[in-house]
Amino acid sequence: MENPPKLPPIQVAQLDLDGPEGAVLDFRPALGSGAEIGSGDVYALVRLNGRPVATVVCRVAPGKNAADAVAAEARALLARSAPEQPILTAPGPLPRTSVIVATRERADSLARALDSLLAQNHPAFEVIVVDNAPVTSATQDLIEQKYEGRVRYAREEVPGLAIAHNRGVAVATGEVLAFTDDDVIADPNWLTALTTPFAADPALGCATGLILPAQLGTPAQILLESHGGFAKGFAPRLYDPADPPADEPLFPFTAGSFGSGANMAFRAAALRSAGGFDPATGTGTPARGGDDLFAFVSVLAAGHKLRYSPEALVWHHHRETWQDLKNQAYGYGAGLTAFLTATLVRRPSMLPSLLRKLPRGLAHARTITAHRDSGDAAVPGAHGAQDYPWPRHLSRLERRGMLAGPIGYAKARRRVRGVSLPWDREEQR
Repeated sequence: MENPPKLPPIQVAQLDLDGPEGAVLDFRPALGSGAEIGSGDVYALVRLNGRPVATVVCRVAPGKNAADAVAAEARALLARSAPEQPILTAPGPLPRTSVIVATRERADSLARALDSLLAQNHPAFEVIVVDNAPVTSATQDLIEQKYEGRVRYAREEVPGLAIAHNRGVAVATGEVLAFTDDDVIADPNWLTALTTPFAADPALGCATGLILPAQLGTPAQILLESHGGFAKGFAPRLYDPADPPADEPLFPFTAGSFGSGANMAFRAAALRSAGGFDPATGTGTPARGGDDLFAFVSVLAAGHKLRYSPEALVWHHHRETWQDLKNQAYGYGAGLTAFLTATLVRRPSMLPSLLRKLPRGLAHARTITAHRDSGDAAVPGAHGAQDYPWPRHLSRLERRGMLAGPIGYAKARRRVRGVSLPWDREEQR
């Protein structure tokens, strides 16, 4: 199937209950989703007293109250599997944090993201925008005219997301470095929830959080989310290299299960000592991606822990067009194998571990499906008679990307040969 299927838009909402069977505390559209919720299909985040715990998908009949319909679906889900995980609290003050946003010629979406970042309830943070290989002054003009004194501006002439992130690392002053994208809206508690684990655990090197769709208005957006999107579920999880997870035989090479680059943070010292982001990976290079995965594995390989915290929530604006989705499918495949190539090139000592784990990992992979279990993370298509299968030609594009990833990484390495880490250049001055 080369053309997109005809799928009706799905409204995106958030519901807050005062308990698994409790009253509705709040019901509203998701941040960035737009219009009020009415009849039709609804995808909703469910919160319990503000805490994200699940997603539900339901259909609101004409003339029915949307809040009541979504709440009934949520209570039924929570009756089957009410969350019991304790909320992590920091024993002391939260670490001073630098929020780094790399961008290129997307001033409109950037402004929306910055507004949400400046509204964070974290007590001590700075926001840094890295303008990557700009062709116009739009981003710099936006910062100077609207955010002067509130957002720091940095410029990186060499194209590539990893190189832009490294520039942000070089100029940041925070003990923790948080990264997000210019196409997200951050929940007001995002930064507090993302950095609390660092205050609670001195051995933590990285934290990731929950990414949900801000809009499901086009077939491309709906199919991406039904395929799994960026979300990693609602159960907090700790990844410890000293105690590898039994359900991930290829750990730590299964970095895609840890989180995504639109919602991640690192202890600054750990990231810098691990070498930062590989400049030959990421969007804007022939590798097409993998910069975040490489950083996750580098920090874990250095002995640090990684924690996934679903309370750290951002709403992501998925790309809207069918061509965008095709590009993403290819890019995901390429980024995956580019990341693996980068890891083995830069850390050849990890090759024996990968080869030893590969047979069991492949056997495990054959026992799981390509889609998420719908337990606490319902996806579009998971209700009624609807079904939104991932098109086969997109799977073929992913496989083609996987074959191209190592070649793309080799090309990217040649392009950035001689480019040193920005913080090393700063020290040499």
